Amino acid sequence: MFRGRFLQVHAGRVPSPTGEPTPTDLIRSVSRALRVLETVADAGRPLPVKAIARRCDLNLSTAYHLVRTLSYEGYLRRLTGGGYVVGPQLASHFGELAGSLGQRPAPNAVLRHLAQTTGHTAYLARLEDGQVIIIDVVEGARSPYLEDLQVGLETAAHATALGKALLATLPAGQRRGLLGRTGLRPFTRNTPTEPAQVEAEIKALRPGDVAVESGQFREQVSCAGTVVPGERPGHWLAVGVSTRGLDLPGPLLLRLRLAADDLRTGAG
Repeated sequence: MFRGRFLQVHAGRVPSPTGEPTPTDLIRSVSRALRVLETVADAGRPLPVKAIARRCDLNLSTAYHLVRTLSYEGYLRRLTGGGYVVGPQLASHFGELAGSLGQRPAPNAVLRHLAQTTGHTAYLARLEDGQVIIIDVVEGARSPYLEDLQVGLETAAHATALGKALLATLPAGQRRGLLGRTGLRPFTRNTPTEPAQVEAEIKALRPGDVAVESGQFREQVSCAGTVVPGERPGHWLAVGVSTRGLDLPGPLLLRLRLAADDLRTGAG
């Protein structure tokens, strides 16, 4: 159905998705590039060039030229297996697009976008009675599956980046009281188990900073998190990502900050 409509549009027999008739000075290469971008974005999985060419009714050499150009400009990204997904340039404009349309990006859409553009699992959480409550998760292939960070589950705040980011929004006295009630369970040999250790980490953060932990919640796993306003004043949410190993790539932290900006737009 999609392919048939594409052929009709470019033959000038039906209007474009915007309702405009086909212009006489249509630049076909631009139109084809946009169609490639739409096709990859709609696929829901990485697409190899041959599949892109088939779905867009392009010859293979044209598809390769378009895909290479879009990848060079950052609008597509090639994965290790050879398939293509949408690239970081789309991520950087996601919130702007929603705002220009007078729409607020839904939190799950922001998480899906973050996971798709980075390949890393994205989380949304809130703090309740000193425990981190996971609200939403979108899994990414570059992150390990963390059974304790799934929707509806509670986990300790002191050992997770999500929790540290949320704890930083509380007054020091309230924070110490919460940690005293919940305890400082050691999840790994790197987990801080002394109140002074946790406080030193959190005091270095201001609301909105990115909190990072490496190997504190799970061995050989790193996480980052930052907060956004909730639906009510004083109620914060945290968006986060995880990765294998003890290093968090700089581009991943940038994408996390952009996702937080998108969520702030939705909460504003």
